[in-house]
Amino acid sequence: RRPPRSTHCISSAASDVYKRQALGDGSEWGVNISYSDEQEEGALESAGGIVKALALLGDEPFLVLNGDIFTDYDFQGNRKLAEGVLAHLILVPNPEHNTEGDFALDGHKVVDAKQYTFSGIGYYSPKLFEGVPYGKSALAPLLRAAMKEGKVTGELYEGEWLDIGTPERLELLNAQLLNRY
Repeated sequence: RRPPRSTHCISSAASDVYKRQALGDGSEWGVNISYSDEQEEGALESAGGIVKALALLGDEPFLVLNGDIFTDYDFQGNRKLAEGVLAHLILVPNPEHNTEGDFALDGHKVVDAKQYTFSGIGYYSPKLFEGVPYGKSALAPLLRAAMKEGKVTGELYEGEWLDIGTPERLELLNAQLLNRY
């Protein structure tokens, strides 16, 4: 029997109470969930939330997954990053709401050009966040700086992926799932 996986939930103030009620400590699903909430600070944005949670995340690369996506991507919980790589991003074909995209692929390297959309799925080295002060901080500037140094790899995922970050897109997904099942 494998030991439970460790999961850490980085939450904004508004959603944290609901996540804790729904997920608890994770034992019902064979995982350990610990929380790094932002109730005192307010939303710290992606990099700020990760910086706050680094003590929980350890020294190995870790997976960050946006909470407002739906996907069948095959997550690799123990993904190893190549030597010198600070991040591995999962990119997707551009959806209707982001037709220009966010980043591009040059072989296996992610570059700061518009070609594909960042899916909200990324594997990160804690080293990416070295020197980032505690507080509100966006992830994109850190990624762009690492891209300039050739330290971000990526892949294009063409399977099922939806950004459900608006009530309309969530409602559309719910209707699709009801029709599917």
